[in-house]
Amino acid sequence: MTKTVIAKGRKRTESTVTLRPPNNPSSILGCWVINHTHQAKKVGKYIEVTGKFDVNVWYSHHDHSKTSVYSETVPYKDRIRIHYRDEPVSGQEEIIVNVVQHPNCTEALISEDGEKFLVKVERELVAEVIGETKVAITIHPHQFEEEWAISDESSSHEGHDHKPSFKAEDNHQEDRGKDSRPF
Repeated sequence: MTKTVIAKGRKRTESTVTLRPPNNPSSILGCWVINHTHQAKKVGKYIEVTGKFDVNVWYSHHDHSKTSVYSETVPYKDRIRIHYRDEPVSGQEEIIVNVVQHPNCTEALISEDGEKFLVKVERELVAEVIGETKVAITIHPHQFEEEWAISDESSSHEGHDHKPSFKAEDNHQEDRGKDSRPF
């Protein structure tokens, strides 16, 4: 028996926050999101994350003659579906939520009526459930390399579909012959 990650889940959220400043805005000069805090609890097959962050909008008003910063705390609740690798054997699971992307402003606009800010905010969270599980260890008498299903998600490939592969066995001297030299 050991403690390990028995379930994981990931959620990316993009939402629009509507803010109403005390003065009708003429233009938006900047927008940033700060002070993100959160807490989590397990609810069935979900991790429920309750959090909040501050949205700050620097804007001009009174026909571009004055500037102000409007700040408002925005609460949120995310439900992250978790996928179990192994069912829990005890009710003593620990919940860990890692922030992949803190809440971040991707766009800030003035509403059509000219009275509000429409701020698009994105965030991404990963939840893990740590619990007790049984582990089986396999002993191999020969060199063994576990195969992993890894997908390359980089966008730097320029039309090349070839992916070089490497196995530990490729470097054995006896496979190349005695007088062979590396390239």
